[in-house]
Amino acid sequence: MMLVNWLISVINRRIMKLLVALALIAYIAVAPLREKIRDLELSFTQRYPPVKFLSEKDRKRILITGGAGFVGSHLTDKLMMDGHEVTVVDNFFTGRKRNVEHWIGHENFELINHDVVEPLYIEVDQIYHLASPASPPNYMYNPIKTLKTNTIGTLNMLGLAKRVGARLLLASTSEVYGVCIKHGCHLAFFLSFQEGVEVRVARIFNTFGSRMHMNDGRVVSNFILQALQGEPLTVYGSGSQTRAFQYVSDLVNGLVSLMNSNVSSPVNLGNPEEHTILEFAQLIKSLVGSRSYIQFLPEAQDDPQRRRPDIRKAKMLLGWEPVVPLEEGLNKTIQYFSKELEHQANNQYIPKPKAARIKKGRPRHI
Repeated sequence: MMLVNWLISVINRRIMKLLVALALIAYIAVAPLREKIRDLELSFTQRYPPVKFLSEKDRKRILITGGAGFVGSHLTDKLMMDGHEVTVVDNFFTGRKRNVEHWIGHENFELINHDVVEPLYIEVDQIYHLASPASPPNYMYNPIKTLKTNTIGTLNMLGLAKRVGARLLLASTSEVYGVCIKHGCHLAFFLSFQEGVEVRVARIFNTFGSRMHMNDGRVVSNFILQALQGEPLTVYGSGSQTRAFQYVSDLVNGLVSLMNSNVSSPVNLGNPEEHTILEFAQLIKSLVGSRSYIQFLPEAQDDPQRRRPDIRKAKMLLGWEPVVPLEEGLNKTIQYFSKELEHQANNQYIPKPKAARIKKGRPRHI
């Protein structure tokens, strides 16, 4: 009997040693897996930009069409950080999901892949209608689609505003002779007067900043891209034509001020500070530190010699005017473009500047 007890004791000790050894092996083997799981959990823990708390009565439900685009995504940032509930609608023709991906998962944010040419049924308090290709290469790529977006799309948003009693802000262009834009504005004012829809119209002048497409054919993006890549900065004509550019954050502040105002007539939102095209080329070349030279090409016949917004109405009725200095805005944009070039170089894609506009065989500055 004593022998049996001794054998059992020995076996138990060996089993215990074996279990301890197995546990130690398992711990050593599982530890890296635990670390990986912990890292994975941390990667899924979204960190959002700071958001202001608003009470129920102050918090608005806001729809932004084209909200994943250049201007729309910056407007999304402001309205989200101000504490509102924001729904972004975009068909991603020119918009990019990564422009708003830092809000995905936030309780106040919703992203809908939708074309405004089709009706949308949603409950909102305000509608910022920005859904339209803004740069010449994009809206000339499919002009019929652009026309439908600016007519049928605008009509759908006006219908939505009428159904839910929302106020609508229509983003127009400084080039008011554009046929599609005029049709959109006419629809907006017709329903405003006939159906009681509250409409605000922003006439937007040249704007630049981060998240704009580098090859969208505009002066700022063309010059920055050419300077960063060491290519000639192309100036059409003598470069004496003047342009005025506002930084995107100034425009966003103007849009919000206009939406929340009682101004029902069109308001110009732009920067009245003029610079010649040649001055822009020289300034961007200097800020980039580029060795590129300036190349002069034949001037287009329809290239405006001057483009300067009159913002007296915005100053008087909205208390708004641009505040970001040109060089500050350009430095931020150059930094963004530089990072984009690095990112795209890793994917073996190098964007090329596009001619600003093709008409009568020659490009012009916009």
